[in-house]
Amino acid sequence: MCQLCTIAVIGGLGISRFLGVDDLITAIWIGALILSTSFWTLNWIDAKWQKLQINKYKVLIIVILFALILGPLVVTNTSTTNIKLFVGNGIGVVALLLGIWLDKKQRQKYGKQFFQFQKVVFPISILLITSLVMYLFTQ
Repeated sequence: MCQLCTIAVIGGLGISRFLGVDDLITAIWIGALILSTSFWTLNWIDAKWQKLQINKYKVLIIVILFALILGPLVVTNTSTTNIKLFVGNGIGVVALLLGIWLDKKQRQKYGKQFFQFQKVVFPISILLITSLVMYLFTQ
């Protein structure tokens, strides 16, 4: 996961909160942001301290990052509904992983990328489509 993807997810989250979008939609972007940040953190730790063999602790670190970010939101009741927060996070995680997977599959199949920043466009596009679909279903 690249820094540009993380910044794009942050931008999507900020726009959704500014526009007063439902917490479910915002939570989709929060989940994607946490997962993106987790991947970024894992890559940084692996590059900085290779002796730690970070592969053993990937799931634990991702769970800790989710707990550190979602914990305060749940405790302070920042979200209108905690159920929306957790469901949206799950949907966001799946959407981001699907976008990353689709990009990798396309590169494997054709042996190249079709356009610049495809690695960013695929996950963000899936997140946008998912957000739009969820928005239409919640109206």
